[in-house]
Amino acid sequence: MSAHPTPSIRTVKVWDPGVRLFHWTLVASVALAFLSSEEDSALSAWHVPAGWAAAVLIAFRLVWGVVGGEHARFSNLIRPSRMAGHVTGLLAGRVHASMGHNPLGGIAVVGLLALTAATVFTGATGGEDMHEVIGYVLLAMIALHVVAVVVMSVLSRDNLIRAMVTGRKTTVHFPDAQDAAPPARVAVPLAVLVVAGSAYAATRMDPGAFTPGARIEAGEAGEADQEREGGEGDEAGEADED
Repeated sequence: MSAHPTPSIRTVKVWDPGVRLFHWTLVASVALAFLSSEEDSALSAWHVPAGWAAAVLIAFRLVWGVVGGEHARFSNLIRPSRMAGHVTGLLAGRVHASMGHNPLGGIAVVGLLALTAATVFTGATGGEDMHEVIGYVLLAMIALHVVAVVVMSVLSRDNLIRAMVTGRKTTVHFPDAQDAAPPARVAVPLAVLVVAGSAYAATRMDPGAFTPGARIEAGEAGEADQEREGGEGDEAGEADED
């Protein structure tokens, strides 16, 4: 018999509800934004609201990265001191599970947030060409991220997608692991204030920010006014000639 009993396998809390809600809501917002990006799309009326929703979510994530749960914080996402060892291990075929994001995964999260913010910014300010370019770069990075998550889940035998749904991981790879530290006490009220404030700011910049089709209707109304003014101008010109 072994002198040391095998530790029982437990599950521990890793991802707090805030970061999980953010993750899947942002996935839905970005997916809707891409599906509605073509003017002839049946979902085209939702493109602008989806973009503004993503902007509000980014504002939330910036705050949650400071006051959120242990593994949601930027201090645990950006770890340059561990990057070299992690990459060297991957190149040597050594894949290890991680309680939170591994060093490359953390950098990927920050990069995806930055690209999403840039896509929203260029869309809101009218930089259509750059908006489209950054949007396609974001789409490519998302695809790469999904592939990396699936590959790492298989190689490390650690279901990363399930963990982001349930918020928990088993202790198979981490026998001594404990529940991650929860969000700070001020996290929820502060996040509510930031979400409300950023949503209000969005409506100040674009009154129809969260109204599907508002910008399309405004554009059609503007075109109708121009046509009417043009018609009235032509009639006035004809009257002058008479």
